[in-house]
Amino acid sequence: MPITEIFNDQPLIAKIQRRLPHLFHYAERDSSRAGKVGMEVGSIRERILVSLLIYKFGRSNVQTELPITEHDVDVLVNGERLSIKSVTTKSLLIGGVKAIWTVDADRSKAFSSNFSPTSDYLVAHIVWGGQGGLYYIPRSSQANVFDEMGVDNYLKLPKLGTNPRGVEISTEAMRRLVMQAETKRIEIRWQRPEDEYDAYARWIEYWRLD
Repeated sequence: MPITEIFNDQPLIAKIQRRLPHLFHYAERDSSRAGKVGMEVGSIRERILVSLLIYKFGRSNVQTELPITEHDVDVLVNGERLSIKSVTTKSLLIGGVKAIWTVDADRSKAFSSNFSPTSDYLVAHIVWGGQGGLYYIPRSSQANVFDEMGVDNYLKLPKLGTNPRGVEISTEAMRRLVMQAETKRIEIRWQRPEDEYDAYARWIEYWRLD
């Protein structure tokens, strides 16, 4: 059951196009304070997409309990490594995504020196009020672009003297990756739901239970 089955399942594609903008909107509301979206939104989006995988392939085929020392992998789907990423842009062009989160400059350099693609990617490109998508980028596509660009252009390291938030797959690399022949895409129109959402409502309901 390869992950590409998601991209050939027309009823599921329609559900993703309809539901994912709503769920990601709720994720932002759950992780916002005073109008600012916190970094934890990435973890909530990840859980939403992992839940999609479990819904499609079954709980027994999706392994989520991985060692914390593992990098560039968030879940195993039928034994295959998958890294889940999301990026929000204002334009229709995709931006860079994190390869590893670290604030240590030496660790960043060591990571880039030893980097090679090790996991397939599932990437959500969010463009509120515009057209984005959900992409499956296999390791073969990543290897092609990595070999073409070289590590210095494929990866973007944090600048010294700043507050680094990690090593990124560069914007140019991502734009090439989504254009690869083996990359799969579901186009998504990112419209926010019109209904009001109260991030506390479901927790209040739990307190009302006997």
